[in-house]
Amino acid sequence: MKKLNLIVIFLFVLISTKLIAQCEVKNRVLGDGTMMYYFEPADFYITKSKSLKINIVTDKEHFFIALQPFPFPSKKEGKNIKDDLIIHLSDNKEYKLSHYDTQYRHNDSIMQVLYLMEDKDVEAFSKFEAVVAEINMKGTEFVRDYNFKLHKDAIIQQLNCFLKKEEEKQ
Repeated sequence: MKKLNLIVIFLFVLISTKLIAQCEVKNRVLGDGTMMYYFEPADFYITKSKSLKINIVTDKEHFFIALQPFPFPSKKEGKNIKDDLIIHLSDNKEYKLSHYDTQYRHNDSIMQVLYLMEDKDVEAFSKFEAVVAEINMKGTEFVRDYNFKLHKDAIIQQLNCFLKKEEEKQ
């Protein structure tokens, strides 16, 4: 009986920490002094030849979707990525997000492209899973389509964490 109680307590602690970790917001200051809040990127798509990580980033005024594609073009070519991102959600609609910035981080070992989420689309992104992303990766190929296989609800979870924290402050 003691072992069963111990196992139940262990599982409860494990599940609790996982739920708390899902809303673990990190932050960093950009070169212009802007404070950005973000989550660790979640794997959305992985094959032997390419992968895509995604996360929500905010400056507390706007929400951005940050993509980390692999492989990614060189810095010279990557700075030419200026096209919008098209994401299909499980509500069978497609959403266009404006290109905001392309960054190379961690000694240029990671490329991150930020896309601005329009205020009118925040509700849809907080309710419906991501299904497909269409990205124009200049310098590597034309348009890459990523049919999401993993963590389709990562955008929902991360966005709702930010929205919940904002509601608590009001």
